[in-house]
Amino acid sequence: MGEIGILGLGRMGLGIGRRLKRKGWRVMGYDPSEEARKRAEESGIETFDEVEFLCGEFAEERVIWIMVPHTAVDEVIDQIKPHLLEGDIVIDGGNSFFKDSVRRAEELKRIGVYFLDVGVSGGVWGEEEGYCLMVGGEEVAFRKIEKLFKDLAYGGDGYAYLGRSGAGHFVKMVHNGIEYGMMQAIAEGFELMKESGFDLDLKEVARLFRRGSVIRSWLMDLTERAFEDFGDLEELEPYVEDSGEGRWTVQTAVELGVPLWVIGSSLFTRFRSRQEGSFRDRLLAALRFEFGRHPVKRKDA
Repeated sequence: MGEIGILGLGRMGLGIGRRLKRKGWRVMGYDPSEEARKRAEESGIETFDEVEFLCGEFAEERVIWIMVPHTAVDEVIDQIKPHLLEGDIVIDGGNSFFKDSVRRAEELKRIGVYFLDVGVSGGVWGEEEGYCLMVGGEEVAFRKIEKLFKDLAYGGDGYAYLGRSGAGHFVKMVHNGIEYGMMQAIAEGFELMKESGFDLDLKEVARLFRRGSVIRSWLMDLTERAFEDFGDLEELEPYVEDSGEGRWTVQTAVELGVPLWVIGSSLFTRFRSRQEGSFRDRLLAALRFEFGRHPVKRKDA
């Protein structure tokens, strides 16, 4: 039986822990939230209220999976570093910037600790169906714990070793950039159908697109589910957040001189969704009035 410590027991960390627990692993966990620790304990995960207590529980070499926001990874590594020994393996399964992962691998290598950067896709559904895992780092560390990835992976083979440190998070970054573009295309197409005048049942269209069409996909599955959960979507604010990977993808494309028309546009569209009372749009309206006396809508006095 393998053993693993998971630092960060939110939705993804808890799902990974539960899946491994069902696969026969001894799973230990830490989270600063007492509520998160309680949920984990209810699933049979051993929890600790201090990181050092968890680190002291391993019978053999430590395998520690960090599942926290990318802004907190360095802090977590600093917490566990005094308790790590040569040969231990630290995994960052969150959405970290690949250049940070390269730096972290170099820092931990100085004390004889392996670092694997693992891009994880599958969302909350991965707990039951398995995850897609993109692994970067030293191959010797990957081979030592390959069973871990096999047990977590979709179909038992939804994982791959992709190369040196940073490769896993680089591929996950691009994956999420592609996801931005695909979601944008779906949203635009369904908006066009909504405005077509045909009074289309968009939930039925989404169901239809899932049945043998060229664009059938998990995202289309989720599109149908979105109409089931939110009806005509009128209750939702048109505000779309981004978690960083899309920005990093576009920034990296600029550095490498690679044009990303669709991904770049989809990222900027998310920015646009957050603007209220846009000065740009007010100026555009004013310019149209000035050159063509096109009507403008004024705020109520």
